[in-house]
Order: sequence, then C-alpha cells, then structure tokens
Amino acid sequence: MSNKEEILENGKEDMNNANKASDYGADQIQILEGLEAVRRRPGMYIGSTSSRGLHHLVYEIVDNSVDEALAGFCSKIVVTINKDNSITVKDDGRGIPVDINEKAGIPAVEVVFTILHAGGKFGGGGYKVSGGLHGVGASVVNALSKSLTVRVKRNGKIHEQTYEYGNATKKLEVVGTCEESDTGTEVTFVPDETIFEETVYDFDILRRRLRETAFLTKGLKIVLIDDRGEEPVKKKFHYEGGINEFVKYLNKGRKGLYEEPIYCEGKVGEGEHEVYVEVSIQHNDGYNENILSFVNNINTPDGGTHVEGFRRSLARTLNKYAREKKILKDKDENFAGEDFREGLTAVISIKIQEPQFEGQTKQKLGNSEARGAVDSIVSENLTYFLEQNPNEAKDICRKAAVAREARIKARQARETTRKNALSISALPGKLADCSDKDPKKCEIFIVEGDSAGGSAKKARVRATQAILPLRGKILNVEKARIDKIFDNAEIQTMITAFGTGISDDFDISKLRYDKIIIMTDADVDGAHIDTLMLTFFYRYMPELIKQGHVYLAMPPLYQLTRNKKVYYAYSDDELNQIISEVGRDNQNKIQRYKGLGEMDASQLWETTMDPETRILKKVVVDEEFIEEVDETFSVLMGDEVEPRREFIEANAKFVQNLDI
Repeated sequence: MSNKEEILENGKEDMNNANKASDYGADQIQILEGLEAVRRRPGMYIGSTSSRGLHHLVYEIVDNSVDEALAGFCSKIVVTINKDNSITVKDDGRGIPVDINEKAGIPAVEVVFTILHAGGKFGGGGYKVSGGLHGVGASVVNALSKSLTVRVKRNGKIHEQTYEYGNATKKLEVVGTCEESDTGTEVTFVPDETIFEETVYDFDILRRRLRETAFLTKGLKIVLIDDRGEEPVKKKFHYEGGINEFVKYLNKGRKGLYEEPIYCEGKVGEGEHEVYVEVSIQHNDGYNENILSFVNNINTPDGGTHVEGFRRSLARTLNKYAREKKILKDKDENFAGEDFREGLTAVISIKIQEPQFEGQTKQKLGNSEARGAVDSIVSENLTYFLEQNPNEAKDICRKAAVAREARIKARQARETTRKNALSISALPGKLADCSDKDPKKCEIFIVEGDSAGGSAKKARVRATQAILPLRGKILNVEKARIDKIFDNAEIQTMITAFGTGISDDFDISKLRYDKIIIMTDADVDGAHIDTLMLTFFYRYMPELIKQGHVYLAMPPLYQLTRNKKVYYAYSDDELNQIISEVGRDNQNKIQRYKGLGEMDASQLWETTMDPETRILKKVVVDEEFIEEVDETFSVLMGDEVEPRREFIEANAKFVQNLDI
C-alpha cells in the first residue's frame, strides 16, 4: 500500500469512528437511579464541593430541625462536631415518622433519606412553613456522606437506621425504649472525602450560621459543641427578643438614634396564601445601610419582593408623616428612599408556605404577595410608632434631611468625577501611570508620602506598574457622609485613577488596573492606613475586593548582611531563623526598616515590587463571615469607644510584633 492509499484508508477509519461517536439515539439517554444524580452533580444541589458546600450539609439537617421549631414542636437543637470530624445534629422535635409509607412501601424515615423531593414540605399538613424548599435536604446529605446514621425517638421507642453513600445498609430497627414524651431526631454523618475538596469543619462558620438561626427563631435554644480538641468548646444561642436582639447585635459599635428597635409584626392573607411578617428597624449615627432579609429562616442576600415591599413602605410612610407634621413644606420634594435608609439597620423575616426562590441556593425571593404583605405590616406598625414617639420620629426625619443635602452635594461632585474619569488628560498629576493600556497586565501601587513614592517610581517597571503617592492618611469613611468623601482630595485622586466610579456609579468593567496594591510602612501607622483604605474599598467599592483586585504589599522588617550576602526577614521569627542558619556573631549587620523610604529603589524592587520575588496578601471577604466583617469595620472605625475596647481586649492575644 502506498503512503497516499494508507493516508486515505486511515482517514476513512477516523471518519467512521467520528460518526459512531456522534450518534445520538435512545441508548445515549442516561437514567440516573436513586441518589446517583446527586453524587454525579453535587454542585446542583449544594452549590459547590468546596468548604461552602461542606458546611451546607450541616445547614440542611439543622434546617429540618428548625422546621420542627417553626411548627411549634422543637425547643432545642444540639450540633456537635465529633472527634472524627463527623457531625451530629440532635433535636427534641416530634421525630421523623417511622411507620410504612404506603406509596413507597418503606418506612417514612427511609423515604426522607433516600428519595429526592420527598418530605413533609409539599402540603398534606406536615409543615405549614419550611426553610427546605425542594425536599432534597436529608437525601442529599445522605447521598454525599460516606456514612449516615439516623436515630428517631417516637412512641416510646428508639429507632435506628444506617446508610453508606446514600444506600441503606440495614432495615430500620428498634434499638431501645424511651419515655412517651421523649421524642426527637438525631442524625450523624461523615462527609464523603471523594466528593468534597476539604472535609474539616470550621467552628466559626457554623457558629455564625447557628447564631443567626437562633436570632430568627425566637425562643429556640441552639447549642454548638466542638469535641475535636483536648477540651470541648461550647457555644449557646438563645434569644427571647428574636430579631430585635439581632438588630442590636448588628448595631454594636454604633449609637442608636432611638434606644429600642422598631418592631413590626403581623399576618396577611389566609390559608396557603398567608404571609407572616417580622421586621425590626433601628437607625444609628452612621451612614451605611445594612438590611438583612430572610424567608423561612433562609438568608436571601439578593433580596427580593419582601425587601422591595419594605423599602417602598418605609419611604411612603415616613414621607407621609413628614408632610403631615410640616417637616416637608408644600414646595419641598419628597425625601428619596435612600435618605431614610442612611444609617439604617433592619432585619426582614417572613414565613410563607410556598416560597418561590431563584434556584436551590435561595438567593432571591420572587413571590409577589410578599411585597404587599411586608408593605402593609411595616406601614401599619411604623405609623403607630411615629405617632407614639414624636421625638424619635422627628430625629429620623432630621437625619433624612441632612442625608438629602449630602446626597445632592455628592451628586454634583460625582458628575465632576465621572467627567474626569472619562478623560485621560484629567488623571491626577501625582499619578505616575504605566504605559501599557491593557488593564489585565497593569497594577497600581498606592503609597504614603513622597519619599516612598519617589523610591517606588524609580524601582517600578514603567510599562505595567503605576505609582500613586498619597499625602497622609485618607478620610475615615465610616465617620463621613458621601459628600465629604467626594470632597476629600486623596479619595478623589483614587477614584479618578481607578476609573470605576464609586457607590451606585461603580462599574468594574472600567477598572484600569488588575491589581490595586496598598504599599505602606510595616508599622502601626502603616497598619492604620491599610485599615482606612480597606474601609473605603469595602464600603464604596466592594466589588474590587469581591473580584480579587485588592492586595497588601509585604515589605520586609529587617535586612541582614553577612560577608556581602544580603538576607531579608519579614518577621522576628524569620530573622531569628536566618541568624541561626548563618551564625550568631559580630559579622552580622542588621538593619531594622522603619519605613519604605529607608530602602533605595533596588531594595524596594527586590523585596516588595518584583512579581518574581515579592510577597502580596490578597484581600478577600468570606461571605460566610460577612456580618462579622461589617461589625469589625463598625467597631474599629466607628465613634463608640467601649465596643472598640472590648474588641481589642478580646483579640490582644493574637497580636504579633506590637513593638513595630
């Protein structure tokens, strides 16, 4: 066979193989039996197989117990992280039914743990309201667990069944007796390490979620125990005040405009259309809006119709009051909704029988009846509060009036900033920009002072590294209204240099640099500047952090020279390690850097700016800790001294290098 014939023959064979591969007939349709679909595509059911998905397993089981509490049959939930990192969730509810389900032919508890879209949440009187939307929680946890054991106390007997990888390993059996009044469910599971990227539970992540759940379920006791250490760690959560205590907690570090939160509660509709509404409101002396919303105890970070109803009612009711009391004159325009929401902390919690969420992750509510229900309940209760508390009502309106004035000034300044951002010629004069125009290749160093700025400009790669020196410390935005922020020269410079705008005008697609690197001295003042910068980014350009564009440079603390060889140390421990390696004698020359200005351009490049050798810390915000992040900024940068003192005392043991 000639080479040409061989090539043609091989080509025909490849073509035949391709045709077979592209066949699409009945045999190509796969049917995934039982829980196999969950194991094949776990992300569809729990969001991801990362740490977030791992912890979501706990939430699903806990939410089932909370549903019992919402139905009025559970008063206590205990969550334990066992020594082997398995999880046990125990409640004192009614216990999952153990009798035979006629349709499935197996015990109801087995149905719950082995069949998708099965449970007491689809009508039939099991639960009036529920956080579990699709009835997949228990079965999904079972499918994604190496092993799972469920124990049910019901009718004076203790029933037990075990599973592996979602499949029952034995039939439900009675393993003991108990008092008739002693009821409840206990679930212990071990996550499947072949499914999850990590299988070690984070105590703080669970603590935050369980505390939130206790706030939202008035009177429910939740205990979290970590048995992995030498001594058990235990946290108890129990809030008789419910979401009012939640609002007070969120406002820690701020001074309330009025002492007690405004509590709005009520029901709208009947039967399956009934919506139960709870809203707690408190203005503080700050300027940031903080609204948390929940449906059947499930957080809805993207809001939805219940939040729309709240905002609409708040603006309409307060504007009506302001007009009736002549705070707004006939010639005056109404306050904007954002004017009333300046410095507002609110928790919106509704219970509804048939919630319509966007996907299994339940990020946003879509029920139209929720909008009207929240609007109605807030309007009625808020009107009553305003009439009964005229001094507090006037304080709310005065704060809104000042906010409106600041908003108008800020709008004018914003227009100027927007025009500047559109013009390259309007870039700040102090900015030493880079020549490459591809943002993905560019980075900007924000440095404090002309001395460090001078060294950085000499050290940089002009094509891709921009330098922006700032004078002194920027404005503490936690204590300033938006108009003052726009008036601040240093902040104005950054806004113009980045090109994105801020707040409502922010547009990440216009960002001129892929990396924004805060480069300050390794001392207390440098740390303070870092905090001020991060506060500004977090409050007014949060997407910069969320999308991974903000970094902290890590300049060395020491330079050690020995026999013309140079070493850099970034901590006292690292310095001691270097000394132990090279020897302890008078040949060592150690320089302690007090600031970036003490480094010449070559040293600054080698240690802090060279992408090949530098150390950068990427600034990230874990969504699991968003409340703690918000609280920390308020406590550290706000006006209230006592919460800041408590924070420092609680965290002093974690401080390193206090002498710097």
